Amino acid sequence: MNTRKLELWILLADIVWIVVAFFAADLLRFGLTWSPGERVAIRALVPFLIGTCLCWAALSTVMELDGFRGGWRLSAMLSQLLLGITCTVAFVTVLGYFSRNYVSRLALTYFVLLLGSGFIGLRCGARMLLRLLHREGALWRVLILGGGRIAQEVSAKIQQHPETLCKVVGLLFPNQGGEDIPANIATRASSQLSTLDIFDLLRASEVNEVIVALEHPLTPEMRTLIARTRDMGIVTSVVPQSYALYASKPKFVSLDGVPLLQLREPQLRPRYVALKRLLDFTFAAALLVPSFIIVLPFATALFLKKGAGFRWEVRSGQYGVSFSMLRLNVERPVRSGSKMERFLEHLSITEVPQLWNVLRGQMSLVGPRPESPVVATNYSDWHQRRLRVQPGMTGLAQVHGLRENSSAEERTRFDLQYVMRPYLLWDISLLLQTIGTLALRLFSVSKAYSADIPRFIPPYIPEDLTPNAHSSQPSAD
Repeated sequence: MNTRKLELWILLADIVWIVVAFFAADLLRFGLTWSPGERVAIRALVPFLIGTCLCWAALSTVMELDGFRGGWRLSAMLSQLLLGITCTVAFVTVLGYFSRNYVSRLALTYFVLLLGSGFIGLRCGARMLLRLLHREGALWRVLILGGGRIAQEVSAKIQQHPETLCKVVGLLFPNQGGEDIPANIATRASSQLSTLDIFDLLRASEVNEVIVALEHPLTPEMRTLIARTRDMGIVTSVVPQSYALYASKPKFVSLDGVPLLQLREPQLRPRYVALKRLLDFTFAAALLVPSFIIVLPFATALFLKKGAGFRWEVRSGQYGVSFSMLRLNVERPVRSGSKMERFLEHLSITEVPQLWNVLRGQMSLVGPRPESPVVATNYSDWHQRRLRVQPGMTGLAQVHGLRENSSAEERTRFDLQYVMRPYLLWDISLLLQTIGTLALRLFSVSKAYSADIPRFIPPYIPEDLTPNAHSSQPSAD
């Protein structure tokens, strides 16, 4: 499941396209005029070309601009590219200013348009190629040993990453009660397999890799099963038992053949905290008046209907410190039949007044959504990690379509992914993705009134499951 090659190929294609777009923009601007003066101008622009390539390579490393890391999503890819191209063009402009070389604004416009269209085309082409390979079945076949929460997440991650060229052929789990098997798996048609049947199944399914994702320590029978699969030439991968490592930055170290897993807690750098606060204050101050104009008519209507246009709710902030969060006086989820309230909830206009909390420094524009103190006091150690950063108006879970009524476990997974990668460019990218998400909701606003119950997004479960491998059957050894 190594995706490093795809990332390098996309970066190489980007560099080639930068060169093509650079000379194509010059050609569109000046045409085929190859006078001596024009030749000098082209030679003078070569440093800009080299600087652009180096800048894009650096941004690709930091911002993961290939479009596949974190799972393929068109909105995420577009926002990342928009931000990356903006930074690159700003770098080229500054370089031209300090080098005192003339850069044609029309040629620069052509260059930006060619860059954007080419980068999007390269990534969409790579996605189409991967889909074609998936249809042809030239995939790395994976069997997951486990049926609980961890196994489901591994299966979902593989599904979200088409660049791995992997297919989950099934979930194989013991039925001794050690695994917390979800109902949607346990209720399916199941069969019990002996150890010998398992090996026949592995051969028949042409399994290339077994991923061990059990939530309990390995039993002797399981150890024997894993050893036999390795003897069959099947690659074995293991998810660490301490799943709390999910919220750390693990690094594998080999000490004379002894495997060690280093755990490094993500730290908030003072420079990042200061720049993030500056970004929050600047954007919140700029949006305060426009948002007030948008919210005022709805607040007035709610005041006439309920006697109050706004409401204060106690929430847990960074490190569990309580604060009063401002929002429109609308229940979430909306249980009344009011179309206006459903509209406000659907477009998250109810949360716009929280710009006031952002200005006061109690919240951030981007971060995990704040929970009530009652919920926060019942957090496990795993969930507590999301309190290490300021809560936000939007976050990674929200751009993935999760709302307050979605699974808390799913939202926490995305929140911890955000906590582990604190850097400002990602915050800006999430803001751009939020704008795209709200735009899509605006176009589908009629669907907000079609249901009377909140939405729930269940975790992905593969279609083909191999349930209940009974490890208590006699061994074939």
